[in-house]
Amino acid sequence: MNTERLSINQITVKNSSFEETVRGLARHGIGWLGAWLGPVREYGVDRAAKLLREHDVQVSSVCRAGFFTGENPDGGGLDRAANQRAVDVTAAIGGDVLYLVAGGVRDDLDLEAARQAVIEGIAELVPYAASAGVRLAVEPLHPMMCAERSVVVTLDQALDIVERFDPAHVGLAVDTYNVWWDPNLYAAIERAGERTISYQACDWLVPQPHPLFGRGIPGEGTIDIPAITRAIGSAGYAGPIEIEIFNEAVWATDPDDVLSTITARFGRSVLGPASGRSQAREEPVAG
Repeated sequence: MNTERLSINQITVKNSSFEETVRGLARHGIGWLGAWLGPVREYGVDRAAKLLREHDVQVSSVCRAGFFTGENPDGGGLDRAANQRAVDVTAAIGGDVLYLVAGGVRDDLDLEAARQAVIEGIAELVPYAASAGVRLAVEPLHPMMCAERSVVVTLDQALDIVERFDPAHVGLAVDTYNVWWDPNLYAAIERAGERTISYQACDWLVPQPHPLFGRGIPGEGTIDIPAITRAIGSAGYAGPIEIEIFNEAVWATDPDDVLSTITARFGRSVLGPASGRSQAREEPVAG
């Protein structure tokens, strides 16, 4: 199986501890982890770095910093110090990509002012991140999340921000769930070129079971993930591909079954055939 590029985002096996996740990845021959700050801090940053080294698991990215327009809707509003601590954790566990979530509409309901606040927030964080060897990944979210989580909702909007900065320090994150609907998707991917520094894949389930927790394992939904993978590859991205699933049914499934399913489907449902999409839709892992 061609899984050298496969990375599992920690949220995909949300109910596993950091240690259980790393050991599970090693057991399934998966060499990359998309880490989240909470589980790493709970386990201990130094212990986490040691555990990753012992199991030969590398960090493809860390979630997350940002929320430059106001409070984090998940609690614990992020400020300058919190974002710098996120940079510190990323560097300490051997990661070099830190995801940024822009933040939603501010109390003044001014979208343009909110987007300007994102640019200013990134500009303030860049020198600190650059000194730690951490690149900041601007991730556009789906438009349904604009009010609460991200005023940046298309790849072109994200690129308008990214292109203001040195590509050595700020890049683009592409998540299939957030961008697959965009009629300018493939032109934006081409425009991004090597500025794409992280790629996450999951599927869009029909019907959507939840506005936040409606992601499916690749192959279960409507997104032509292999076509997006090919486009990103043609534009110059050859790094790890994270599978990031927010789905309560997946979280309730045995993590080993989830990892086995993702590993088995990765070749056909993420990398895909040489051209076109030939695979049939897969059955959900959790039924």
